[in-house]
Amino acid sequence: MTKTILRALAGETLPTPPIWMMRQAGRYLPEYKATRAQAGDFLSLCYNPELAAEVTLQPIRRYGFDAAILFADILLLPQALGMDLWFVTGEGPRLSTIQSDADFDKLGRGEMIHDTLNPIYETVRLLRKQLPEETTLIGFAGAPWTVATYMIAGQGTKDQGPAHALKAENRELFEKVIDRLTESTIDYLTEQVKAGAEVVKFFDSWAGSLQGDDFDRYAKEPARIITGELKSRFPDLPVIAFPRQAGDKYIGFHKATGADCVALDDSVTAEWGAEHVQPGGCVQGNLASSHMVTGGQTLVDETKRIVKAFSKGPHIFNLGHGITPDADPENVQLMIDAVRGKV
Repeated sequence: MTKTILRALAGETLPTPPIWMMRQAGRYLPEYKATRAQAGDFLSLCYNPELAAEVTLQPIRRYGFDAAILFADILLLPQALGMDLWFVTGEGPRLSTIQSDADFDKLGRGEMIHDTLNPIYETVRLLRKQLPEETTLIGFAGAPWTVATYMIAGQGTKDQGPAHALKAENRELFEKVIDRLTESTIDYLTEQVKAGAEVVKFFDSWAGSLQGDDFDRYAKEPARIITGELKSRFPDLPVIAFPRQAGDKYIGFHKATGADCVALDDSVTAEWGAEHVQPGGCVQGNLASSHMVTGGQTLVDETKRIVKAFSKGPHIFNLGHGITPDADPENVQLMIDAVRGKV
């Protein structure tokens, strides 16, 4: 095993942590904007294997990251289940909603999702052929709770209020949605691995809004089921879990779910993460994405602080959340140089 990401995920402490970046293929890069314009719109880009592979490769060519993450979107799965999905310029995604049992009964399942998602698997196959040998390919999906919040509200919401309301008012329906997403996420990620993904990550971007037992039932338990089933099918598959803004609930997440790595957002400090989370296994993170905008010596200092804090255990350097469209591409290079000891 020579790929540094895989070595860290296997529990090895490396002298220089491997690095990749959430949303590393994105609107901060001029070459991405050009390819997206060529595709016509965001969903057309996701479903065009050649162009999706191209934008995945762009940050690898520019920066030499240790991993590439498949270019797709977490909401492709609900679309594959039969929901309407479209994007409103400047506002984000919109979906048809699930608010009743009749809405739920319209959802597909099983093999049906692959009819829609086959172009995504083709993107994975292209990437395995085109990526440098030393670069790890990461597949991904949204975690059931986070995807459910969009399916119930029909859009992103600040407090995930509609999903919490359905959970309170019709828990049976809410849990059917979570269960269907858990089952479909396993199928989706299985096909990504068969196509060539070497690692999978699931993004639970709104995990932090789940309180008390709800976090255990709707963030931790689906993560355990998905991880367990994937590892039964692919025993050597590393899994990264990202229960964003979990706070103290990050503690013990490796053991509770079987994940090989827990990604941390920047609402916790690296020092806290090293003390409380890293003993359980590899950690990923957690530089604030705002530094990709502001840059300067503060960026260098914060990067080095995080590297030092996690230096006594397995660590993959990343941001605490995705890079934003207003980031300066030169600041990304500065971060990489700081991680690799060049500045």
